[in-house]
Amino acid sequence: MCVRARSAPRPACKIRVMQKRLAALGFALTIAVVAWSAHAQLLLPAAPGPDALMKSVTSDVTAILKDDIASGSRTDVVRLVEEKILPLFDFRRMTQLAVARGWRQASPEQQSALVAEFRTLLVRTYSGSLSTYRNQVIEYKLMPGAAGDAEVVVRSWVRRPGAEAVTIDYDMAQTSAGWQVYDVTVAGVSLVITYRETFAAMVRESGIDGLIKALADKNRQAAAALRPGLPATAGRTPS
Repeated sequence: MCVRARSAPRPACKIRVMQKRLAALGFALTIAVVAWSAHAQLLLPAAPGPDALMKSVTSDVTAILKDDIASGSRTDVVRLVEEKILPLFDFRRMTQLAVARGWRQASPEQQSALVAEFRTLLVRTYSGSLSTYRNQVIEYKLMPGAAGDAEVVVRSWVRRPGAEAVTIDYDMAQTSAGWQVYDVTVAGVSLVITYRETFAAMVRESGIDGLIKALADKNRQAAAALRPGLPATAGRTPS
């Protein structure tokens, strides 16, 4: 349990708060990002904007989940995340931003290990979130910016019965691979900044190798906890 003091909250406390928010939002945090699986369409003439893509793909994915719920099937959410969501993230940029100064201290091999472990960490987070879909309503809006901007923010409002709407902002950059996410801000709290504070404390205490080991240990624990509830062979798999 996190106890709030007069001074700034400890990094470990803040990361637990962020994880609770992500879990509470459930499907919303994950499914909104799935919308970017249509990023290849941006290469076509007269492609819809980022917010329109999110609406279109979200509608498609929610239809699949609703069908599975109605039929009693369980979607293979881990595979869904691997195939549909992960290609939409710029994990190298996210990891570099999260590790901050420590990134320059890391060797190329250590940087690759950090990206791999951070990627796995988010796979587990989003897999657990996607499995909690319960007919949430999501609205999107592309925030104002200059025409032709290579970086944009898409804001979403997640509406749940009996609860106040929660805002989620997606920071996107147009890369050679299309539009990719490099940060997610939930109710005003940045995922990258939250991890940055935690990672900085780990690097100060045990160096880059210590951070890599801590992430690997956390991922192993998360995988062990997730496996019983989300069997890899269960339900319909994404096409």
